[in-house]
Amino acid sequence: MTMRTLLARLTDNDGLNYLLTNRIPRRSLTRFVGWLAKIEQPLVRDLSIALWRQFSDLDLSEARKTKFRSLHDCFIRELKDGARPIDPRPDILTSPCDAIVGANGRVVDGVMLQVKGSTYALEELVRDPDLVAAYRNGMYVTLRLTASMYHRFHAPHDCRVEQVHHIAGDTWNVNPPTLKRQNRVFCRNERAVLRLSLDASGHRIALVPVAAILVAGLKLRFMDMPTDRQHAAPWVRDCDVHLAKGEEMGWFEHGSTIIVLAPPGFQLAPSIVDGNTVRMGEPLMLLPS
Repeated sequence: MTMRTLLARLTDNDGLNYLLTNRIPRRSLTRFVGWLAKIEQPLVRDLSIALWRQFSDLDLSEARKTKFRSLHDCFIRELKDGARPIDPRPDILTSPCDAIVGANGRVVDGVMLQVKGSTYALEELVRDPDLVAAYRNGMYVTLRLTASMYHRFHAPHDCRVEQVHHIAGDTWNVNPPTLKRQNRVFCRNERAVLRLSLDASGHRIALVPVAAILVAGLKLRFMDMPTDRQHAAPWVRDCDVHLAKGEEMGWFEHGSTIIVLAPPGFQLAPSIVDGNTVRMGEPLMLLPS
């Protein structure tokens, strides 16, 4: 049995996976891994990337660079030009990231699914009465990024970022074993609520990037984020940032989740089904006709 096969069997055990990634000093381990990942020493870099490969199906063939300064540099890698074609149709809202599709569908009177049998309140996720009213019976898609995926996220349409609301929080894992065992995970972790206005139609959507265990960071290309995010008070900043469809918005420093919220009238693209994989730039939702 190879090391990778053994590790796969261990991590495929839901109960053990949950214990190994949650019932530990999450924040301390997160700070340590963040420090280790940024060490630009060739031996540390090579060993950490090799270990990462043992745990995942890491594929660097699409990466713009072939050599990396550190594990962190590899993790937040950019892709070669053209690696993610962007659906140009004006009636298509595209996926902001590479992801596995999680819970999705209609927001039912302000309530959303975390996984089957477990719900959470839109109000607790976004902490904004105006957004709750806008998406109370709208549409949502949960997009989960695994550790080996491309970790940058992009504008789903030609749009203007109007506001960023940052909410400090914990560092729970956001993988299926955790979502089955812990309630309201997305409402407990660090996250940002990004308000977007679509240029062509004026529709307002929201992206909610949720950070997770280990490095737990999320970065925005157009705005500085707090250094000590886990303990900072929530803050709101208005902005006026224009982005073209597919233009980079930011990145995660570890695998996590983006929840996309849209008002009533939007429809899910046919391929958006729980468990399917979607790539950045592929159809996510259809705008109202």
